[in-house]
Amino acid sequence: MMPALGSPSDASSAMALEDSPVVIVPGFGNADIDYKTPLGQDADVGLESVLARRGFTDVRTMPCERVEWARVILGLLAAIVWRPWATPEGPAYSWFIDRLRGAVEEAHAQSGGKKVLLIAHSAGGWLSRAALSDGGAWRGGAAAPAELVSGLVTLGAPHFPPPEGTPDMTQGVIRAVNDDYPGAFLAREGIAYVTVGGDAIVGDDSKAQSPAAASVDNVYAMRGEGSAARVAFNSYLMTCGRGDVTGDGVVPLEWTLLEGARQVVLPGVLHSINEAGTTLPTDRWYGSEQVVDRWLGAVRQEVAAETTNPLEEAVSQMRRLVGLDAL
Repeated sequence: MMPALGSPSDASSAMALEDSPVVIVPGFGNADIDYKTPLGQDADVGLESVLARRGFTDVRTMPCERVEWARVILGLLAAIVWRPWATPEGPAYSWFIDRLRGAVEEAHAQSGGKKVLLIAHSAGGWLSRAALSDGGAWRGGAAAPAELVSGLVTLGAPHFPPPEGTPDMTQGVIRAVNDDYPGAFLAREGIAYVTVGGDAIVGDDSKAQSPAAASVDNVYAMRGEGSAARVAFNSYLMTCGRGDVTGDGVVPLEWTLLEGARQVVLPGVLHSINEAGTTLPTDRWYGSEQVVDRWLGAVRQEVAAETTNPLEEAVSQMRRLVGLDAL
């Protein structure tokens, strides 16, 4: 049975989790600075600091410069010409996957062998699944992913390929990941999975503006895009083949939730550090001060559940039932 938040078992798991090294995995188009000083704001606003205030002593973001995402575009163009390159190991994404594996190995080694918690934003979520792969030891590595990683948390990750008839911007790579490593694939190896999705904006193809989003809607209107709901409609349409669904303004909610994972739905939460397609900062994204605690409790529970020895837990429960712990 899953422990309730605030129970003694949850408190002990929280201490263990917060002692783990954390690697933040950037989303598509993002740089590591976006999780440190987002949009030039004070470092206190960044996800690294938000987690540090919750007791995490080793929080780092996988190094990534914004310009490096051009490799994906060039790699996908190459995959159009040579289809065998339309895999996670192809030129579009292999650089990212190799770097993420290196960041995990470094954090694991520098912490003295503690397992790493991955917190992956947006496309960083499905790319983390690709990096974990089938659970075998990575190229040149002696350890399997389950020996290095305690859990994978995905924030607004588009986990699934678009339906037939909708162009796949990854040229089939995300489909290959889902075919080869479906759902919470390595939960059987002891890796906890928590998938988090926002339920904030229903896509609407009209240009009608929402009074609740007046400031950002004015920006969209000036650019001819109409409203946040219309921007969301177009983004959802490219992702899942329908625009009139709900999501975080960029990714449809249904696409963020993996089968077999702990699924956390957050009403009112947006996709990223900025309002989609603008430079306007928001305090309603997954990594905001006021949002993090809404999913962090689930992470504590799931990591604790995966790291608890079932026999030891059964013995502990029996001792409590017969009152031996009081002796």
